[in-house]
Amino acid sequence: MIRHGELLDSVAKRLAPRHTALLVVDMQNDFCAEKGYIEVVGKRDARACRAVAKPIMELVGEARRAKVPVVWIKANYEPDKIPAVMLAKRHERGITEVCCRPGTWGGDFYGVTPAAGEAIVEKNCYSGFIGTDLEARLQKLGVRTIVVSGVQTHVCVEATLRDGAMLGFYTVLAPDCAAAYSPEQHEATVKSTQAFYGDVLAKAEIAATWRAVAPAAAAS
Repeated sequence: MIRHGELLDSVAKRLAPRHTALLVVDMQNDFCAEKGYIEVVGKRDARACRAVAKPIMELVGEARRAKVPVVWIKANYEPDKIPAVMLAKRHERGITEVCCRPGTWGGDFYGVTPAAGEAIVEKNCYSGFIGTDLEARLQKLGVRTIVVSGVQTHVCVEATLRDGAMLGFYTVLAPDCAAAYSPEQHEATVKSTQAFYGDVLAKAEIAATWRAVAPAAAAS
């Protein structure tokens, strides 16, 4: 858990590029693509998840220009790796298919492209922090604030954001760079984040803050 240090009492302070990282969660074919796991096995409409690939890459571009590190989080839900509760839910629903198995089309990125050298973290549960080295990576980079994007808003995005907040990171949800098959559940996470866990800022607001702060940071 990171220590408080100076209280970052404004959005501009919290989003300063020198201590911010952008997390992109689960932008994979099984969650986003036509005929991926969510649509075929889950019987859900993943069009909203497909639609956020472009704005996410736009935000990634802004992060790269501002020298904000980008961390890509990928799911691997092979049955021998996931928590017992996730395995039990699979059995309850009679599911035998594997979601986001590494080395398959379903596990590949959808509509997004990591750059050489950007970290890719594999997770085996909903949270990007549990059972991974994500916290250690962020601490090594001196990160105090995480901007969270990706899918599904109410599951893996929310779990990652909540755990990040409880570990001591300031958290920012970019609602136009996150999506879920359920608009109602997407909005529920937006509201709970705003109330309890951090800032809710659109892509344009985040980018404008980085653009305003980055030149001064580069000159110092």
